[in-house]
Amino acid sequence: MKIYEQALEKFYEWLSTSGLKIVIGLLLVWIGFKIITRVIKAANKVMEKRNVDVTLASFLDGFMNICLKLLLVLMIMNYVGLSTSGIIALLGSAGIAVGLALKESLSNFAGGVIILFIRPFNVGDYIEGAGESGKVDKIGIFYTHMSTVDNKQILVPNGTLANGIVRNYTAQEMRRVDLTFCVGYDQDIRAVKNAIFSVINKEELILNEPEPFVAVSELADSSVNFITRVWTETDNYWKVYYSLLENVKIKFDEENISIPYPQMSIHVNKTQENTIN
Repeated sequence: MKIYEQALEKFYEWLSTSGLKIVIGLLLVWIGFKIITRVIKAANKVMEKRNVDVTLASFLDGFMNICLKLLLVLMIMNYVGLSTSGIIALLGSAGIAVGLALKESLSNFAGGVIILFIRPFNVGDYIEGAGESGKVDKIGIFYTHMSTVDNKQILVPNGTLANGIVRNYTAQEMRRVDLTFCVGYDQDIRAVKNAIFSVINKEELILNEPEPFVAVSELADSSVNFITRVWTETDNYWKVYYSLLENVKIKFDEENISIPYPQMSIHVNKTQENTIN
């Protein structure tokens, strides 16, 4: 009986000192988790209204959830009277170890965060970077998923994209088509320009502003080169490019405008040798 009374007395003593704090701490953890869940839901609604990218919203959701709950637990532990210095030191050591082991992955993670915030390109853009080019299908946390023109899927590390040069071919509404046409030196310059402009004027996808430009760009070894620059909507770039190539060639044939091609002339010198008998 005495043992039971002593145990009960110790329990009441513990409850009056640390036990009550622990119970309150657990209650605060439960309430805090509920509040954090509501805060994150509210933040998600705000991001949805502002059309924040789904990938970025998902990343921020998980990041806020982990950070806020970890911070809450540490605060409750400090309130209860438990030492948090050891846990913080352990988390720091674990962070360093994980950082060294996952150096490349963390670099890609950081690159993904940079890409998602800075937005050098979006899903659907056609880009060139890290030695690859293709249409962006998905911007992940570690990799950017791209499809090539022949429908191959490429996964490019975000760290490489974030630290390198990225060319975005579809970021602007308009693009300039640059072509060079070569004709022989015996051709009339004005006739050649008129022929090129006649093709340009018939192409409906070419914009009038900025104005199309045709001029002699080079007097080469065996040809006079004409630079041709026209503007079109980005989606029509390749249609205009191939249409101009084909129709200018047809027009040159109709106007008897010659296109020179590389030639090699070989001269053979024969020498007579006197034969001494």
